[in-house]
Amino acid sequence: MYQSEIINEFFVQGVINKELCDKLNKAYAQAYKPAQMMVRSQHCSAHDALAVMGAYYGLPVSHVEALEIKGDVLDKVSRAAMLQNRFLPLSISDGVLSVAISDPLDFITLGAIRAIHDGEIKYILVDEEQLVSKIQSLAATKSASSVLQDINATASAGAGESATAPDEIQNAPAVKLVDSLLNEAIAFRASDIHIEPFEKSVRVRYRVDGSLQDRANFSIDSYPSICARIKILSGINIAERRVPQDGRINMKIQDTEYDFRVSTFPTVYGEKFVIRILDKGAFSFTRPELGFTDSENAVVDKILAHPYGIVLLTGPTGCGKSTTLYALLKELNKDDVNIVTVEDPVEYTLHGINQAQVNTKANMTFANALRSILRQDPNIIMIGEIRDEETAQIAIRAAITGHLVFSTLHTNDAPGSINRLIDMGVAPYLVADAVVGVIAQRLVKKLCDRCKVKATTSPTEMALLKIDHPTEIYHPKGCPFCNHTGYRGRTAVHEIMYMNDEIRNSINDKSYIENLQQITIKNGMVPLWDACKELVLGGVTGISELMTLFSD
Repeated sequence: MYQSEIINEFFVQGVINKELCDKLNKAYAQAYKPAQMMVRSQHCSAHDALAVMGAYYGLPVSHVEALEIKGDVLDKVSRAAMLQNRFLPLSISDGVLSVAISDPLDFITLGAIRAIHDGEIKYILVDEEQLVSKIQSLAATKSASSVLQDINATASAGAGESATAPDEIQNAPAVKLVDSLLNEAIAFRASDIHIEPFEKSVRVRYRVDGSLQDRANFSIDSYPSICARIKILSGINIAERRVPQDGRINMKIQDTEYDFRVSTFPTVYGEKFVIRILDKGAFSFTRPELGFTDSENAVVDKILAHPYGIVLLTGPTGCGKSTTLYALLKELNKDDVNIVTVEDPVEYTLHGINQAQVNTKANMTFANALRSILRQDPNIIMIGEIRDEETAQIAIRAAITGHLVFSTLHTNDAPGSINRLIDMGVAPYLVADAVVGVIAQRLVKKLCDRCKVKATTSPTEMALLKIDHPTEIYHPKGCPFCNHTGYRGRTAVHEIMYMNDEIRNSINDKSYIENLQQITIKNGMVPLWDACKELVLGGVTGISELMTLFSD
C-alpha cells in the first residue's frame, strides 16, 4: 500500500529511524495522508515531510515565495477557486502549465487544475501553509490595487470626496481602501503602514524588515474620507486635526486577531498616519529564533538562574527589546511563579502572566503601577521601560528585596546602562548590588538564502572587517523570494554583560566607571560590533548592515 511506501521513504531519507518506521506503519496503515499525520504528531517537521514527498513522487520542491508568476496566468482562475482547491498557477510556456500544489494525491485539486488547462501540466510541491498565505496575499494585493485605481479614476473625473458626517464617511471606496491596505500589509509581512499626505497626492509605504518600501500613491482629493475611516475604526476624534492623537483597531483577518496601533501627526498638507501591526496571539519565539548563539545562551542561563536582581535590555526604539523580554518571561512562566508586568502598551498576551497597561489619564504610570505590583506577592516583575528617576529607584529596590525584575533602557551599549541608572539618581552601590546582567541588542537584516552571492573580500572590506587576509563573504543580489531587495527577515545581535565581582567593584569605585567597557570585555563580554562581524563572516548578513548599524 502507498501509505507504507511513503512512511518507508521517510526512513530511507533518514528522517525517522527503523523503530519509529515500523511503529508508524502500524498506526497509519489506513491513513489517507500519512505525511500530514506524521507532522501533526511531531515525528518530523513540515519541511522534512515536504522534501520526502517530493522525492517519493519525483516532484520539484520549492518555497512558494521563490516561485515567479509570469504573464496573465492568474487571470484564468479566481483567487477563491485557488484558495478552495489549494493550487497556484505560475506560468504557461509552450503549452505547459506550471502550477504549485501542496498535495499530489488531492484529486479534487488535480481535477480543478485540469478544468482550466487541458495540456501538459508541471507540478511543483510547496508547503500548504505557505501556499494559502501566498494566495491570500495575491488576493489582498489585487484588491488594494483595484481600489486605488477606482479612487484615482474618481478623483480624475472630478468627484473627490469630502466626508464630515458619519453617513458620508461610510462610503465604499474609503472602507475598501483601508481594509485592503491592512490586509495587504499583513501579506507583505509589514510591521508598519505609513500614510503620508502631500500637496497633490498621498503616499503609502510599508516597513518590511526594518526598511520602508513604497506601495502606492493616490489623489489627495480622496484623503479626507480615508482619514475619517481610519479615525472611526481606531476610536480617534474625527473633528480634531490640529494635535497628534493615538488610537487602536482590533480586527480579525484571515482567522487571526490583529491589533493595529494608530498614530496621527498633523502636517502642512493634512494628518499623517502610522499604523503599527501586532499579532497579539502569535508570540512563539525562542532564544535561538531571536538570534542568541550557544555561547550567549550559556550567559543568559546564568542570568536567569538568579532568584532576584534586575535584568536590563537596552537598545534604540524598534530593536526588538520587548520581543526578547517576552521570550525570557515565557521561559520563566511556571505554575509556581507569579509574574506581573506593566507595559505601554501590552504588545503580546502571554497565558499565565498578569499583564497591565500604563494609563496616564488614570494616573496608572510605571511608578504607581510598580508600587501596587509589589503588594501582589510577585516573584518576577516586568517593567516595560525605566523612564524616570522614580521608576528607577523603585525597580532597583524591588530587585534587592527578593524580586527578579526585567526592564528596558535606551542606551547604546550594555555598560552604558550602568551610567544611565546612576545619572537617574540611583546610588552606585545599589546599582552594583541590584543589576544581574544587561543585554544590549540590535536588529540586522538577513541575506536572502535564495540569491545571496559569494565574493572574496576587497582590501576596503578587509579594512572595515579588521581582518588581514582575504576571505569569502556574501553580498545581496535580489530575487522574487526577497522582493528583489536581497534581504529577507531579520535577526538580532547581542552584547551581554554578566555582573561579576570585578565589574561590581569597578561600579562602586567611581573612578573606574569610565573604563567599564574595557573591564566588561576583559571579563568575557563580546561587543555588538564583533557579534555582527561574525554574522557577516558567517554569511548571515551583509557588510553594509554592519556599517549601517555600527558606523560609529
